[in-house]
Amino acid sequence: MNEGYVYLVGAGPGDIRLLTVKGKQCLEKADVILYDRLVNPLLLEVTKPGAEMVYCGKLPDRHLLRQEAINDLLVKYAQEGKNVVRLKGGDPSVYGRVGEEAAALEEAGISYEIVPGITASIGASTYAGVPVTHRDYGASFAIVTGHDKSPTGQPIIDWKGLATGIDTIAFYMGVKNLPYICEQLIHFGRDPKTPVLLVQWGTVGKQKTLSGDLETIADLVKKEKFSNPAITLVGQVAKLRTKESWFERQPLFGEHILFGRTTEGASEIANELVKLGADVFEYPRFVTKHAKLEQSISFSNYDQIIFHSPKSVQWFFAQLKMNHIDIRSIQAQLFGASKKSRREIESFACSAFPVQEMMDSNKRLVVGSTNWSTKEQKRNELYGDHDFVVSHVDEIIEQSNFTCQRILDEDRVDTIVFPSAEAVKVVTDQIATLGETPSTLCDRAKIICFGSESKKAAEDLGYRVDFMMNEPSKDELIQIVKDIAKSR
Repeated sequence: MNEGYVYLVGAGPGDIRLLTVKGKQCLEKADVILYDRLVNPLLLEVTKPGAEMVYCGKLPDRHLLRQEAINDLLVKYAQEGKNVVRLKGGDPSVYGRVGEEAAALEEAGISYEIVPGITASIGASTYAGVPVTHRDYGASFAIVTGHDKSPTGQPIIDWKGLATGIDTIAFYMGVKNLPYICEQLIHFGRDPKTPVLLVQWGTVGKQKTLSGDLETIADLVKKEKFSNPAITLVGQVAKLRTKESWFERQPLFGEHILFGRTTEGASEIANELVKLGADVFEYPRFVTKHAKLEQSISFSNYDQIIFHSPKSVQWFFAQLKMNHIDIRSIQAQLFGASKKSRREIESFACSAFPVQEMMDSNKRLVVGSTNWSTKEQKRNELYGDHDFVVSHVDEIIEQSNFTCQRILDEDRVDTIVFPSAEAVKVVTDQIATLGETPSTLCDRAKIICFGSESKKAAEDLGYRVDFMMNEPSKDELIQIVKDIAKSR
């Protein structure tokens, strides 16, 4: 039996782009992932198809899996020869109980590594616009637990040393004990007017902040119903926050978008939305599997070859290489059904033409995915008499439904984008396995469709379409999402 291996990985404070390169590499090869509540569910999309997900919960005062059970699972899966990732919010060595897990692995003789992550206090305060150190306001920085395993749950620490010896203090999960924390700091010599900043759900779209001082912050928390997960930052650096931070000023900050997907790989438009501050979940996830070249197909028999996607282009040139076919032996003109397809053709130093420029031909070949293999009537309308060859199949990775369930549970979908009629059908079919219907999705979110075909498909399935883009473009979609954000 192969020896298993365990990676104790820090997921960072929330923004999935803050995951380290090494952490991402560990996730990509993991057979099993044990993850906590504070891990952004979108990180689960980094995993390979078929990876097993184990939710460990970890709510304050209520753990779905007790630490001892988690330790046992790490050992069990490793002894089965599996690569295991224990994925924790922030840094695993900062209140992540990584020492206990490492000790259990040591005792069982299991090989492991600890992969650090950006800890929540630094990530959250930075995304709130406040550095934890500043040459004018704070040269020292301490991380302190806001609760512990004492009988009262109130932290037992050197309050005098903390109150008088440290410039900036970050309390983790201290909202419940905030009145006690403020009282102790004041009692042991901290100025009651010391600024305090709370950052809830730091580094993600639902980040919120609350400012006060040691005298007022506890009452403000009660009034505003602020709760964990939150970092409490105490010190003069907190007064540096005088307006929205760079993160909160992003045009699409706070927008949570489900973007329908029908193929593998991230959408360029979805990536643009992320750059502008939106949280985007592309759903469902696909994996591309290339088809074998049919023996009956000879590319040299055609004078026009039409490609329906960049992947079809890639498959075509891969077949030429694999079968030792010189591109110069093929006299066909190459056409792309989209700009992306034409760019891909040109990347192989070949001329590419739009399908609108096709002349009559009796020797025409269309190359596309299995989705197009079933649409003979549609192809005939577009291209007339032709042969068709399957280049690839895009298969749904079912575990993306697992991610989707976590996203829905956290109420992190307020806009749904359907870029095609096919995307409407795929999303609706998949999300039905989670008990969601077009009606329930419309209760959660605004619906945006790219054009009349996707709008009709959505309405036929029971969606209420809020916006239809007549001539879909990145700029138009961004403007619609901005308008939705303003209307909330």
